[in-house]
Amino acid sequence: MSFVGFAIPNNNFVLLSFVAAIAATSGRVVLANFSRALVRRRWLSEETRRNVDAIRIGIERRPALTFGTFLGYALSPLPSNYLFIAYGLTSLPIGFLSLPFFVGRLASYAFWIRTASAVGDWLDADVDWFKSAPYFVAYYLISQLLLFPAIYAFTRIDWHALFAKRRLKWLERPKLSDDPPPRG
Repeated sequence: MSFVGFAIPNNNFVLLSFVAAIAATSGRVVLANFSRALVRRRWLSEETRRNVDAIRIGIERRPALTFGTFLGYALSPLPSNYLFIAYGLTSLPIGFLSLPFFVGRLASYAFWIRTASAVGDWLDADVDWFKSAPYFVAYYLISQLLLFPAIYAFTRIDWHALFAKRRLKWLERPKLSDDPPPRG
């Protein structure tokens, strides 16, 4: 959003922020729902689902802290796709994450668009979108690829041990049965 504000200095930053926050939130809600429908229901083992449900219990016990944490995260420039993927693995309502995310992104987008727009006006810079775009695409792709291990770690942390005993522990990998697969 900073790049848009810088490249188009005279813009309606309130409207642009609002539309961008709606788009960002909507896309991530779809991502969380796909995560729930595909990954949780079809690919996670029952043991991993029970483990992830410990997060749901922890979030439900601290709603104000959770709201504030999600809001603070949304105000940051950190990528949020993996947050919604991980949240989708829980069975919590998506609205519990999407509301603070929308508010946080609306505020941060407005700030960054307005700030970059002011800098663009001050510098009277002429930005070439096509020369700058590859850097933004590379950043996006690399950051998303590096976050896949974070999603894997999310499902392998023993959340019961972390919440109950305040101890970080990895879940053991399920052992494969030595029995041959059933025929039929």
